[in-house]
Amino acid sequence: MLTRKQHELLCLIHDRLREDGVPPSFDEMKEALDLRSKSGIHRLIMALEERGFIRRLPNRARAIEVLRMPEQAVPGATPRGKFNPSVIEGNLGRIRPKVGREEPDAPVAIPVMGRIAAGSPISAIQTRSHTISMPPDMLAAGEHFALEVRGDSMIEAGILDGDTVVIRRQDAAETGDIVVALIDDEEATLKRLRRRGSSIALEAANPAYETRVLGPDRVRIQGRLVTLLRKY
Repeated sequence: MLTRKQHELLCLIHDRLREDGVPPSFDEMKEALDLRSKSGIHRLIMALEERGFIRRLPNRARAIEVLRMPEQAVPGATPRGKFNPSVIEGNLGRIRPKVGREEPDAPVAIPVMGRIAAGSPISAIQTRSHTISMPPDMLAAGEHFALEVRGDSMIEAGILDGDTVVIRRQDAAETGDIVVALIDDEEATLKRLRRRGSSIALEAANPAYETRVLGPDRVRIQGRLVTLLRKY
């Protein structure tokens, strides 16, 4: 069940994709839904993605794909079937790129590697505690791991205390990516990456927290955020 704002945003994206071939910008979404900030739009998009209505395509600006619509929005639509989670033995957390048309893949087992700070950095990533099952459509190609979020420094990016973030393992990232960063090989934190000349800025999405600017030799990228899970 979608909220009224979630339903309005989904219909807006669907209509614009059908008419123009591209989704509306965040500013257009904010104006159409009469919201005060883009962070509200981001939270709505994350909620639609979590519920399987849309998918954001990696490494492409304004790339959103509508996967399905509620029955009341598209007459005669058939709801997607439920998926039954199952653990894949071996190749844990890894998904390969598809070649051509294939049958839907089985869920992927993603290892949960402890907690990550969205606030003051905490100790480095721990060993695996358990696994979660994810549909491959919600993942990028490559190897993934998950972390439980503690803190509120990324709240305006739609990431709340208690959420679980799914991270694609990689050692490089672009400016603007939300990353897991390891500082001085001791502290791990979830922040938005900005490059400032030869320095690296780890930027919070909460004005209560200061941006940390560090030398490149002090920061190692552990991975990039690809999706988020939330329990209600």
